[in-house]
Amino acid sequence: MKKLTSLFFLLFVLITNAQEETVHSIYFDSDVSELKPLQSEAVVEFLKLIDTTRLESISIFGYCDDVGKVDYNYKLSQKRANGVKDMLIKKGVKLKIIVTIEGKGKVLIDEDLEENVPEARSKNRRVDVVLNFKPLVIEELNIPGIYKTIRKDAVEGDRVYLENVLFEKGSSSLTFASKKELDKIVLLLKRYPKICIEIQGHVCCTPYFQKEAIDRQTKKRELSVNRAKRVYRYFQEKGISITRMTYKGFGNTQPLGKDVQYDRRVELIITKTK
Repeated sequence: MKKLTSLFFLLFVLITNAQEETVHSIYFDSDVSELKPLQSEAVVEFLKLIDTTRLESISIFGYCDDVGKVDYNYKLSQKRANGVKDMLIKKGVKLKIIVTIEGKGKVLIDEDLEENVPEARSKNRRVDVVLNFKPLVIEELNIPGIYKTIRKDAVEGDRVYLENVLFEKGSSSLTFASKKELDKIVLLLKRYPKICIEIQGHVCCTPYFQKEAIDRQTKKRELSVNRAKRVYRYFQEKGISITRMTYKGFGNTQPLGKDVQYDRRVELIITKTK
């Protein structure tokens, strides 16, 4: 009996110093390669969430479950991949950036180890759309009055743009790269114990009538506050006294005028130096 599976997103971001990658998975019923209208509509919404100015290449990989003959599954996985490719092109994606369209065939599972075999198979009937983005070059940000780190001769009112502390859309979670950058600030705060700071969170891309954005995790319109609070808590965990810190969200009121990714940020304002 075929199991009807609904479309849902599987998004994750692997952030390194060199490349950012996002994977979007589309799931299929058994023996099916055609996309349903709902699936196509969902892909359109997915494409709206990405920063197309940084999109470098797309790879498309089709898969099948482990039921059926090997040759049949390879052909079916390729049909699924080709179908997604055709749909992306119809939605405006340029063919030249689609660098790979490949059917991978069946994905084997160990029925003795899987707690829910039907569910495991349903997750293997899919196409993965892998989006590779150009690295965001923070060095290009050159705005007078904003420093990239805490200085020994800092004065009240100095603004510190936290290089590499950038957030995904709708998220207040810290990435691995962000934590590495924050660790550098922790060392400087410990080196200069008289410096006090306000942590200021920011967002981008909200409707003109909304100052604040919604945090996907809390489902509340408090994203810039949560970004600032997340950094505040991280500093606290690393040994910085809460008596030296405050935090505040500014919503979308302070755009930098650069790529919108730069506005998904947190800044530090020096509030006291003695």
